[in-house]
Amino acid sequence: MALALARKYRPRRFSDLLVQDHVAQVLRGAVLKGRVGHGYLLTGPRGVGKTTAARILAMALNCERKGQVEPAGEPCGECESCQRIWHGSASLDVVEIDAASNRGVDDARELRERAMYAASKEGHHKVYIVDEAHMLTREAWNALLKILEEPPPGVVFVFATTEPQKIAQMAAPVLSRLQRFDFRRIGPAAIRDRLRGVLSEERIEADDDALTLIARQADGGMRDALSVLDQCLSFGEGGVTALRVREILGLVADEVYDELLALLTARRPAGVFALLDRLDESGADLVEFLGGAGEVLRSLLMLEVGARPEGLTEAMQHTLERYRGQLAQGDLLRMLKLLGESEGSIRKSSSPRLSVETLLLRWVLLDRTVDLEALLSGAARTGGGSPPEPPSRRAVEPPAPRVAPPPASAPEARAPQPAPELRAEFTLEGLQRAWPDLVLVARAQGRFLGEALAAARPVSAEPPLVGLSVAEGHPMHREALERQRDAVQALLGRILGAPVRLGISGTGSTPATSRARRLSEAESRAERLKVLKGRDPALEAAADSLDLEVLD
Repeated sequence: MALALARKYRPRRFSDLLVQDHVAQVLRGAVLKGRVGHGYLLTGPRGVGKTTAARILAMALNCERKGQVEPAGEPCGECESCQRIWHGSASLDVVEIDAASNRGVDDARELRERAMYAASKEGHHKVYIVDEAHMLTREAWNALLKILEEPPPGVVFVFATTEPQKIAQMAAPVLSRLQRFDFRRIGPAAIRDRLRGVLSEERIEADDDALTLIARQADGGMRDALSVLDQCLSFGEGGVTALRVREILGLVADEVYDELLALLTARRPAGVFALLDRLDESGADLVEFLGGAGEVLRSLLMLEVGARPEGLTEAMQHTLERYRGQLAQGDLLRMLKLLGESEGSIRKSSSPRLSVETLLLRWVLLDRTVDLEALLSGAARTGGGSPPEPPSRRAVEPPAPRVAPPPASAPEARAPQPAPELRAEFTLEGLQRAWPDLVLVARAQGRFLGEALAAARPVSAEPPLVGLSVAEGHPMHREALERQRDAVQALLGRILGAPVRLGISGTGSTPATSRARRLSEAESRAERLKVLKGRDPALEAAADSLDLEVLD
């Protein structure tokens, strides 16, 4: 039986670990200097080398040629001890435990008792590798806590997990007793290079696009990438092609995403139904298609903002270059936002066709972003008589509504002229004639000031004195004028063209020095009704003639 590629090409040395140099250097140095800790926690996504690193550490600690390998601190990978550990065979000094099936307190107690025995040889270490450590129960962690605090000499515990937050929730004290290493996700370029090296060893040809698809589908895990490559090699004779990878993984062809971009740029909603019909007939996974569509829009947005997307096939690169600049950056961003809001419900839906269809229609019918700067500058150039130039930033402009211009003789057709500054003679008659316009000016300056002046009327005008009388029943307006005396004097002085000293009088008003009294709800309501009647005498006449009561 053939050995799986993921096992056959598993790293044997620290230096073979992909993109995990920060872990490899520390562990190699600890072995070389004899400063190996008693407990390690290795975290990270699946398939990035956590368990492999634990095995390499066990190999380095128990290698029969320790100190004879270059670089120093590495295992030889060839001696009997290294071979047994690397293959996962039975070993007295290295024990691997799957915490998913040995997670209880009894299993932890058995592990603790076994750890009390010394290693089989002088200079060897007993290494316990616990995989899926987050599956251990709280009671199991409590049983291990004491031995992790005071471990026997020569015993090393290595815990590997993809979910360290669960350990922090169940057994936070354990974390302070372990050295933690966070493994990084492996990038598509590194996975592609590693796959190319494996195929070279196997003497098998492969398309670059096929390796790109496998690397992207692996999502940062080298083990997953080698497993997919194994599937492709078992699928049929010949080399590994992009078509074969798509058939095995159920991926949607690049031509489908080309058609989708054509629908979006041309705004053809009818084409959405035909596109999804073909996907249904081919048996494609609509959720997988939607994920690929999101990647395409993201890559196109990256091109628009000047970034370089990675992990694209050659055909997809040509497709994106062809549609580059036909969708505004803001539109692409809004489409991706709509996808993020809908993706969760689509994955959970029992009938995703309708949800995907609705999302694609929203993309096609989305209101396009308008570049106002380009629109205004183009309008300005057109008004000057020269033809409009293309905007510096692309935007899809909606058609402007047709509005018939007004006749030249109409008053609205004339350009508005600035209103002349209000002036009045410093006499009572002149001030009374200008008073309505003065109230309008005051309202433009402040609504409360305008309302207060509307309730007053000039009764004398002898430079520099101006007398105002507030109508009966308007104590609040008189107080407002008193509070804003300086503003009123400045306004009157500007209109009369001379300094003004203001005098305010009124029947039933409160003096300026008295404290304002808070009106009750009934008094405030009566005050508002008086103001309404004062502004509109016809209202009061109608109420009297029809014997009605004005409520509000």
